Amino acid sequence: MKHPNLLRKYLLSNVMHQTSFLSETKGNRKASVVKLPIPKSKEGRECLHILMMGPSLSQQGGMATVENLIMDRTADDIQIRHITTHEEGTVLHRIWIFCLALAMLLLNLLRNRCDLVHLHVSERGSVVRISILILIARFFQKPVIVHAHGCEFHTFYNSLTVFFQRCVSLVFKQCACVFVLSKSWRDYYVSQCGLSPERTVVLTNPVDFPTTVPDRSGLDKITLLFLGRVGQRKGAFDLLQAFSKLSKEDKEKSTLILAGDGELNAAYEVAESLEIQPFVSILGWLSQAKCKDLLAQADIFVLPSYNEALPMSILEAMSWGLPIISTPVGGIPEIIIPYKTGILVTPGDVQGIKEAIQFFIENEEQRISMGLVARNCVAPLAIENYALHLANVYRRAIASRKLQTTDFFSMPSINLDEG
Repeated sequence: MKHPNLLRKYLLSNVMHQTSFLSETKGNRKASVVKLPIPKSKEGRECLHILMMGPSLSQQGGMATVENLIMDRTADDIQIRHITTHEEGTVLHRIWIFCLALAMLLLNLLRNRCDLVHLHVSERGSVVRISILILIARFFQKPVIVHAHGCEFHTFYNSLTVFFQRCVSLVFKQCACVFVLSKSWRDYYVSQCGLSPERTVVLTNPVDFPTTVPDRSGLDKITLLFLGRVGQRKGAFDLLQAFSKLSKEDKEKSTLILAGDGELNAAYEVAESLEIQPFVSILGWLSQAKCKDLLAQADIFVLPSYNEALPMSILEAMSWGLPIISTPVGGIPEIIIPYKTGILVTPGDVQGIKEAIQFFIENEEQRISMGLVARNCVAPLAIENYALHLANVYRRAIASRKLQTTDFFSMPSINLDEG
């Protein structure tokens, strides 16, 4: 493919200094533009160069968590370079960040420094940004993988006019494959967006699987944990109301911890109005290390959401051997089996949440056994397994350019037959 000389000259001479601080590489989050060599793996294979584009690696939320896990545990012969496409801030700041991402993408494509582009997308503005990146990468004949995380993509897509729906679908069809987080989301993308079933692949989020979990038997006090954005969508206020309905005895032998960003002041006010503040801790957003400490200390995980894709927090809680109280939305019913790995309640059912909490507080044997079954179920999703399968997809997509089969999309899945 021939590129206009003026475009090449401008990008190579002018853009480099403007974009030097945007790219983040594994093990080095400092800003630099480096000349990428062609290293060899330990087995002597030539390394594949992947451009991963998505929200900032320091951003809060599940997308950044997945990005970091992939970057940290990639295969030996896969070199991933991350380019930030979105960062929280003013509108001008977000536009500036995306413009820099465009420039970095073009620079890498013009210098043939990538073999495949892996894009992370949610909904709304994210779809617009990613669509532009897909078209640019395809113009340079590079295979593209889109990784769909958005829990409200269906709401966004259904709100579009027919013309713009067709535009989004047409752009997504240019990809080698589209990763979705659950079977229900695969069904949606295939039936509503018209994507090929062969190229729409269920890739459940990975977990950093702990080697051991604490002994949670014989406890005097039970800890309930909520991890996520504090607000109505994830059911944080419903959880506070449900907790307030517990008997005095159950409240006194339990503690509720809410950790996450969002409407923290409103949560404090609700807890105060319900007179449960002595039993509730609202911690705000925590680092991954502190979240792991909380998961190790917790006995029950609660996330009564109204809308989800497939929450990383639930998978992480299951890996720590916690029984789950949640709702049958998004991909959650595919990982939580009632009274086997947890309890599902209807979104907004405060009484149902209260009864589920009460059940676990009063039934230690069920609480512990469901937690252990949950841990066994997500064991196949350990990041080590996930990274191997993802590397295989990268290689196949690069080798074939146009995928005709899903034979090599044999992804790790949750084992629902355990226990």
